[in-house]
Amino acid sequence: MMTQTRSTRVQFQVTSEPSGHERREFRRHDMEQQGLKVDRWDGLRRGAHEFGRLVDLSASGIRMRTQQANIRPDNQIRVRLELPDYAGIAPFIDCSTETPKPKREWVGWMTVARVREIGEHEVEVAGRLVDMDDIDRGMLKLYLSTQPLAA
Repeated sequence: MMTQTRSTRVQFQVTSEPSGHERREFRRHDMEQQGLKVDRWDGLRRGAHEFGRLVDLSASGIRMRTQQANIRPDNQIRVRLELPDYAGIAPFIDCSTETPKPKREWVGWMTVARVREIGEHEVEVAGRLVDMDDIDRGMLKLYLSTQPLAA
C-alpha cells in the first residue's frame, strides 16, 4: 500500500513601497570596528565631552552606544564627530575661507529618533544629523562609499 504525503508549499511575497523607493535615503556604514567616539559639544567655553561610541554612520544620521541613560527621543543634542581620512578622502570640507580645505571634524545638531536599552548600563541612540551643509553631506557620502556597509 502506497501512502501519499502531502507537501506544504510556502510562498514568500516580496513587498515594497507603492512608489518603489526604499525608506532610507542614504546607506548605513559599519564604523564600530574603528572605535570612533562621538562627543557631546557644549560650546567653546566648555568644549567636548565624550558622549559615546559610533556604531553606524550614514550621510544623514548616526547610531551610537552610550552610558548616558537620560536621553529621550526628540531630544536635540549638539555633537562633534571626528573621522580619520580614508583612501585620501577627507570626510568634511571647511568653506570658511576663500579656498575650501579638507577637514576631519564636524560639529552640529542631532535629533534623537530612537533610544534602546542594550545592557544594564548602556543604551543605543540613533538620530538624524539635521544641520549639515550640503557640501559636507556630499563629502561624507563620498567618504562613506569606501567604508563597509552595515547589516
